[in-house]
Amino acid sequence: MLGPNGSVFMPSVLTLIGIPGLESVQCWIGIPFCVMYLMAVIGNTLILVIIKYENSLHSPMYILLAMLGATDIALSTCILPKMLGIFWFHLMEISFEACLLQMWLLHSFQGIESGVLLAMALDRYVAICNPLRHASIFSQKLLTHIGVGVTLRAAILGAPCLVLIKYRLKFYRTTVVSHSYCEHMAIVKLAIEDIRINKIYGLFVAFTILGFDIIFITLSYIQIFITVFQLPQKEARFKAFNTCIAHICVFLQFYLLGFFSFFTHRFGSHIPPYVHILLSNLYLLVPPFLNPIVYGVKTKQIRDHVLTIFVCSKHLNH
Repeated sequence: MLGPNGSVFMPSVLTLIGIPGLESVQCWIGIPFCVMYLMAVIGNTLILVIIKYENSLHSPMYILLAMLGATDIALSTCILPKMLGIFWFHLMEISFEACLLQMWLLHSFQGIESGVLLAMALDRYVAICNPLRHASIFSQKLLTHIGVGVTLRAAILGAPCLVLIKYRLKFYRTTVVSHSYCEHMAIVKLAIEDIRINKIYGLFVAFTILGFDIIFITLSYIQIFITVFQLPQKEARFKAFNTCIAHICVFLQFYLLGFFSFFTHRFGSHIPPYVHILLSNLYLLVPPFLNPIVYGVKTKQIRDHVLTIFVCSKHLNH
């Protein structure tokens, strides 16, 4: 239904164009994206299976790693199938409600991942700085509360974004979304009405979740490094530091890509749109793809179990 000045009143369908400016090569871009997605799903599923069936890995660190793996699978599955549909089969249309649902799920899983990374940093902090109390503090009950808490925090804080778009913004200058998935600001910018409240609330959620988490993760690692460098034996220092390397790599890739993507969308008007969209896509695909590789390489117990699986399958084939 048309509104004033050729605007569209409450559109029922939106069109996702993929990567603006790179439409002619999207079919090729889809190939590495698909490979990364498949590797992410296989790698994280493998880690989940190993942790589930290996009793020695039922400790807080590995249970949190399983939470991270499950979140990574959900996060990449939220966007990749539809994105490949756009790139390969030109399936660009998406209903307005489905677009809002994708946006909410996407931002919820991002918030959950951030919360799990914070829990992992606190787990390492207690394990290294207060090892005698680690088992009593990080109990099964606390891990359940952490899982429920980070999920509810992300889902509840993200829900008003849906309401603010659905019930505040009625008129849209276009139904064409210059993005490869339904991102909050990409939808909001289509409206011809005042979007300041939507922008402010979006920033509030980002800083409440990501800002809060990054501050406490940073403080945890500062305290960890202080404790590690005070250890008398060089071997003990190396062992303690080595348990944190994988966490630091995962933490840096998630937040650096995330903040770069977040700020270029809001303040990088001079940056070509395709650069921003590619970065946004990589932000959602690279962590799920790299996390199982980083933990598989750096965590001896997981590495040993992966090798055992492949050795056993090799013997069975022979």
